[in-house]
Amino acid sequence: MRRLMLLRHAKSDWSSPGQSDHARELAPRGRKAAPLMGRYMAEHAMIPDHAIVSTAARTRETWGLVADMFPRKPPADFEDRIYEASPRDILTAIAEAPASAQSLLVVGHNPGFHETANLLVDSGDKRMRRVLSEKFPTAGLAVIGLDIADWAAIRPGSGRLERFVTPRAIDAAGNWPND
Repeated sequence: MRRLMLLRHAKSDWSSPGQSDHARELAPRGRKAAPLMGRYMAEHAMIPDHAIVSTAARTRETWGLVADMFPRKPPADFEDRIYEASPRDILTAIAEAPASAQSLLVVGHNPGFHETANLLVDSGDKRMRRVLSEKFPTAGLAVIGLDIADWAAIRPGSGRLERFVTPRAIDAAGNWPND
């Protein structure tokens, strides 16, 4: 069983007119949400063996803040193909992930992540699947179990949604959803 974690970048900053989309960094809200999600992942044994991260500034920054919460920082590949990617491009990047990685984190963007998660998930908690089908918010994390021997075998409908977590779902007291 392999575990795929799709993490949408945290909230980005739109305050610099004329800045390229690729260069946009995180907003203050995003700088709070990313470590929160990293801590959640660490406390729930969801530290990836490997990461694939879009080359956009906001995804790289999200990755850095998330990975800082892990006891060890997993290796990461920074992929242009994940930026503004279609589900096909995202699945291709995942299929090329190291076979040695049992758990893989991909950090990227909507609408591609929302579409990819919905394309992959065929089972799991119905309420979580409904919530995921409606929206994949910034810093949202979809955890998908895949009964495949190798990443190259990933296919639409092959996943089970294990968790879908957003920063908003984590309350101020630090209570975690899906426990």
